Amino acid sequence: MCRWLAYSGSPIPLDEVLFKPQHSLVVQSLKSRKGFEPTNGDGFGLGWYGRSGEARLYRSTSPAWNDRNLREIAADVEAGIFLAHVRASTGGAVQQTNCHPFRYGKWLFMHNGEIHGFPKFKRELALAVDPSLYASIEGTTDSEMMFYLALTFGLERDPPAAVARMVALVEAEGRKKGVGHPMQMTLGISDGQRLWVFRYSSEGKSRSLFYSTDIKTLRKLHPDIPRFASVSDETRMVVSEPFIDLPGAWNEVGESTYGVIAGGADEFHPFKPG
Repeated sequence: MCRWLAYSGSPIPLDEVLFKPQHSLVVQSLKSRKGFEPTNGDGFGLGWYGRSGEARLYRSTSPAWNDRNLREIAADVEAGIFLAHVRASTGGAVQQTNCHPFRYGKWLFMHNGEIHGFPKFKRELALAVDPSLYASIEGTTDSEMMFYLALTFGLERDPPAAVARMVALVEAEGRKKGVGHPMQMTLGISDGQRLWVFRYSSEGKSRSLFYSTDIKTLRKLHPDIPRFASVSDETRMVVSEPFIDLPGAWNEVGESTYGVIAGGADEFHPFKPG
């Protein structure tokens, strides 16, 4: 599977979370503590929103721990919303177009998990993608197919409803082919203004996902940490696994749940396909 993080809040250098913490995302790429696989070395990717507000990408097939360009970029780029992902392939080729996040216009999308039995019903899913979107698919992964199905079903209007329709289709087509539990996913999605996160699996045993405690509370719990004092009250993170061990800092996203992070308002709701 994979490991990922999503950040929203005061602009910070990307290396503050990619490299500097004790158990940073780059460390997780080599030695994950909660991942399905301990090593996530089949590429990595960054997605952020630049000065113009446009979504930007840097993706590579190199392991995150072994890419000098990543360290240079992460030390210099600051962003208020960014997504980062380290990949452990579930069968797709190790190529740049298969690295997350995926981008369409202002939208960024990343996934941990898999569509079980994907080759058995890949054709049926591909035929459900809107023809006007299909030509934009560059890679071969189940994850990118999920993204374009969600776009087909109205991601730009209503992300939770679009993802619910996408999951319902995957489950229906998978079960037609005899796949008992087709979907395993945690998702991070952004339009540059908000973050949406999802945790769901057909069998009810989803991969790990955590969100950070609000900054006001963290300042009270850990007044000796300068970073908490320097960022806004609206700063939040969602991660596949915590990158620093601090009491009270992390909360598990519930099973079959989606969340919306926009400004200072965090909302978590039950997620159900359909």
